Amino acid sequence: MDSNIIAILAVLIGLGAGTLVGFFGRKVLSRNRLRAAERDASVVLEEAKEDQREVLLEAKEEALKIRSDNEAEIRERRSAVQSQERRVSNREENVEQRANNLERRERDLTETERGLEKTRAETEEFKNTELQRLEEISGLSAVDAKSELMHRAEDEIQHELAIRYRDVEEQVRSEADDKARNIIGLAISRLASDVVSDATLSSVPLPNDEMKGRLIGREGRNIRAIEKATGVDLIIDDTPEAVTLSCFDPIRREVARLAVGKLIADGRIHPARIEEIVSKTEKEIDATVRKLGEQTVIDTNVRGLHPEIVKTLGRLKYRFSYGENVLQHSMEVGNLAGMLASEIGADVKIAKTGGLLHDLGKALTHEIEGPHAEIGADLAARLKVSKAICATIREHHDDDHSSPESFIVSAADAISAARPGSRMDTVEHYIQRLEALEDVGRAFDGVEKCFAIQAGREIRVMVKPESIDDIAATQMARDISRRIEETLTYPGQIKVTVIRESRAVEYAR
Repeated sequence: MDSNIIAILAVLIGLGAGTLVGFFGRKVLSRNRLRAAERDASVVLEEAKEDQREVLLEAKEEALKIRSDNEAEIRERRSAVQSQERRVSNREENVEQRANNLERRERDLTETERGLEKTRAETEEFKNTELQRLEEISGLSAVDAKSELMHRAEDEIQHELAIRYRDVEEQVRSEADDKARNIIGLAISRLASDVVSDATLSSVPLPNDEMKGRLIGREGRNIRAIEKATGVDLIIDDTPEAVTLSCFDPIRREVARLAVGKLIADGRIHPARIEEIVSKTEKEIDATVRKLGEQTVIDTNVRGLHPEIVKTLGRLKYRFSYGENVLQHSMEVGNLAGMLASEIGADVKIAKTGGLLHDLGKALTHEIEGPHAEIGADLAARLKVSKAICATIREHHDDDHSSPESFIVSAADAISAARPGSRMDTVEHYIQRLEALEDVGRAFDGVEKCFAIQAGREIRVMVKPESIDDIAATQMARDISRRIEETLTYPGQIKVTVIRESRAVEYAR
């Protein structure tokens, strides 16, 4: 029991002693730490003071530098201001000097003007004096003398101009005529085409007169069937071994001619067979027309035409004017127009194409009313042909032309149609027609001369200027054209030109 108590007491004493030792140990440790912290704080404080001193030194140095820079800038600005002041001062001196110079020049000019005014007055006085003396000597006033001089100068100038105009006009006319003859002659010689003369076959030969009865048929049914299918009048008269076809449409007439020929060769002539043969013939003619148009385009080397235009060109193979085949005529005009254009430097393509298509409307005149030139131009425009080519087609019978190519096509048409032998017409009939045309013009009072030109396409009437004035000449042209329409038979149109010319002739001796 005692030993346990002693042990407990010993433990308690040990714990107390340990507690005291730990307390005093911690106290000593805390004191040491406090001292160490105080030492660290004093070191940090010293470092802060040192940093403060360095910052102050840097700030002072920076302030000194800024002050030095500002002082230098101020010195520069002062120097610039002083330089500007010197320049301004120099300019003021220059301006003042210039002002003085201007004042001096103004005084000099004033004195010069006074001298000039004085000289002008003296000159005017001298002029008046001399003018009075001249008027006294000549007996004319200044206005009269000036007018007389002007009249003399005008007369001399007009005389000189008249002489020069006459010489130049004669020279230009001579050169133009020579050049035109050379160009036309060269173009014609280059073409060197054969004379075109063809005729429409309007009759069909028969093997015998008995065939006429078979063509008529029982109670005329065959002839009615032929006329109904072809649109052609079949004339059966007393002409031996031949029947005559009559129709204004050359294509239908050609279809009828071929169909009747096939029926005669076949021998089977009845309405059903007639319709069959006519239908086949129409297809053959249509194919032939297309091939003719294509061959024409190839022969003339004209490209880019619409197929409908090519086909219409082929139809001209069966169209005739004065017995002249219109397709051959169109090809000739196209070639001539292209050659003329190449000679004078015009557009060859436009001239050649316009020449080839100029009579395109003649293939449609039996279907559309109006002049063939307008019909052809409208068809070409509708099928997207260029405006320049359409103009050549429309204007090939006009006096006014919108382009050189249009004039060339008109000239080529006249060359092709008017040259002797181009159209089937006997010389006697040709001369009679021209004489009848001239007789119409000569029948009017006041007519001096009358000429039919362009193969009877134009008549030129020269009147006496003392008997017919300008108004009467216009009326005469209308009267002559009306008389031609009433008394003559002619294809196409005839141009009537009345010429009234006055001449003044003098001779220098």
